[in-house]
Amino acid sequence: MNTFIAIEPERCIGCGTCLAACSHGHRMAGLQAEPRLAMVFAPEVTAAVTCHQCEGAPCLAVCPVDAITRTEEALVVNEQTCIGCKMCAIVCPFGAIHPSGTSTAGVAGTSYPTPIQPRGTSPLLAWDLGVYTCAVKCDLCSTYDPEEGPHCVAACPTNALYVRDATTLAGIRKDKMQAAVAANQIMMGRSTNLRRS
Repeated sequence: MNTFIAIEPERCIGCGTCLAACSHGHRMAGLQAEPRLAMVFAPEVTAAVTCHQCEGAPCLAVCPVDAITRTEEALVVNEQTCIGCKMCAIVCPFGAIHPSGTSTAGVAGTSYPTPIQPRGTSPLLAWDLGVYTCAVKCDLCSTYDPEEGPHCVAACPTNALYVRDATTLAGIRKDKMQAAVAANQIMMGRSTNLRRS
């Protein structure tokens, strides 16, 4: 079982602190400024969507230039190798990979008049002149800060985000099994009492 970031949507308030922490940490390390997780806003709930670091990893299998590799900590995109083909984003079952690029406009006096995309344009279809696009996905901050762990988890003010690994998942599974057994015993006791009366 791989380590990944999980969320409790009922705790998420949609403040975007996780996005800011992710963006800042990666930008300071010289990587794409785009946050590695996305925020989904629905009428009743908000939640962060992040990479599940899949065991089978369809993104890893489909990359034509081997820009996605598996390290001990996570699946990582090499931004210099990625050609921006968007295949990984298409095959991701969680929608956790999105293409993005940091604009070079204004760098060294260079400016590109970029087309403005309609607001509802999918990131898979959007493009900007002069912007190098590459795949952006959660790397659990392992490429630049493996000791501290994911910055989004530490930054979340409501503790809606947390790291899950095989040990914590086994503990959760055990707790749920015990709760199910206890609930079953209570129900069996009630049905026995009903038969007697």
